[in-house]
Amino acid sequence: MAQLRIPGPTPLPPEVLAIMGKQMINHRGAEFHGMLTAVTNNLKAIFQTKNDMLILTGSGTGGMEAATVNMLSPGDKVLSVSIGVFGDRFASILAAFGTNVVKLSFEMGKAADPEVVRKSLKDNPDIKAVVITQNETSTGVTNDVQALAKVIKEFDKLIIMDGISGLGSINCPVDEWGIDIAIGGSQKGWMAPPGMAFVSVSPKAWEYYAKAKMSRFYWDLGKAKQFLAKEENPWTPAVNIIYALTVSLDMLMKEGLQNVFDRHAKIGKLCRESAKAMGLKTVVTDDKYASNTVTSIYLPTGIDYKAMSKNMRDEFKITITGGQGALDGKIFRIGHLGYVSEQDIKECWQALGVILPKMGYKK
Repeated sequence: MAQLRIPGPTPLPPEVLAIMGKQMINHRGAEFHGMLTAVTNNLKAIFQTKNDMLILTGSGTGGMEAATVNMLSPGDKVLSVSIGVFGDRFASILAAFGTNVVKLSFEMGKAADPEVVRKSLKDNPDIKAVVITQNETSTGVTNDVQALAKVIKEFDKLIIMDGISGLGSINCPVDEWGIDIAIGGSQKGWMAPPGMAFVSVSPKAWEYYAKAKMSRFYWDLGKAKQFLAKEENPWTPAVNIIYALTVSLDMLMKEGLQNVFDRHAKIGKLCRESAKAMGLKTVVTDDKYASNTVTSIYLPTGIDYKAMSKNMRDEFKITITGGQGALDGKIFRIGHLGYVSEQDIKECWQALGVILPKMGYKK
């Protein structure tokens, strides 16, 4: 059986595939109203929040842009904490809309240090907001969001979190940790196709929204909130993805949040241990911060990623992915989030155990 072992889009359960074949309905009608409300409520439960939960038609990056244009004004000073490619992407979005970005980057494979963040906030008292990444898929590192948020709250700054590859798979109680804006994406641990972004908005964030001066229309969170009161989206939504989410979120809720987090932790550990057993080195430098949704692994000397990935597809019908940015051609990545089991990861490593020696790798 073919396996898609990348960190998004992720495989879909048969039940999700089945419901997506359902005929279209009126997105302003009663049937859709009920589905949107059910999906919104389940998302709030999994985000562990009582804040407003808004569903936008677009990718996770659309959610990042929405957070930017709804909360900030041109010239606002923003601390952008980056531990990899997707942290860098958020900084680029912020810069594109004219904010004054103070970029704080950490070494590849390491998590953000709360003490370094504290120093940056002390050195820049006029910062209005701090952008962090929950889980960085380019390096396979998960930040200590709780510790970072605690430091940021000492300075009373708005916290905007990219939780796209972590929320729904890795525990992150949004309200308990004080995350003002938390962003998710349907194609990750939610077991649904690409095309929907989820944004939770705190009361403090709405205060920022009221003062923000950036232009916005399609991504206007205020419009999304206004229409949600009528159980609708302001613009035509991706109806079939809402179909998918009605099923996938029910599956996650029935499994139980803690069980979902435990399953991902167990599978993440299995993937890392399998890499080490083959003598391979992970990008993450401290397993305390290792991601439970994706593992990034350095390629052995002399092994070409494109050839290796082609061999995996051709011989075993398993798709893995490579590095991004500075890690392009240096690593390969295995996604293990959403609809994934221990057996899937065992089969992936069994295949690598055949392919790598054929390509000349010796442990």
